Amino acid sequence: MDWTLLVVIGLAAGVLAGMFGIGGGVVIVPALAYFARMSLPTAIGTSLGALLLPVGALGAWTYYRAGHLNMRAALWVALGLFLGAWVGARFAQSVSDLTLRRLFAVFLAAVAVKVWVG
Repeated sequence: MDWTLLVVIGLAAGVLAGMFGIGGGVVIVPALAYFARMSLPTAIGTSLGALLLPVGALGAWTYYRAGHLNMRAALWVALGLFLGAWVGARFAQSVSDLTLRRLFAVFLAAVAVKVWVG
């Protein structure tokens, strides 16, 4: 696997995370599955592994300095992410790759419709 492809995926996700607050599920997972040809469970696990590091630290610092970071809310969301990622990972391990792909496609379509409609 070409490391430059992985860096480009990370850069794209980082730019979009900084602009829109998105990255893992909407950018990294599909890019790893499509361009890096990973299975969906491997793409999800790899995305979570990459996000485990403080990848949002510089972006969060920029928003904090501009007065646009609610630290209390961020900590509560982080708690939910901590517990939710564990529940989601356990569930994902219990379903087939095809089922996981279909659920992911429904999720992305729902997000697209919501963004389109407003």
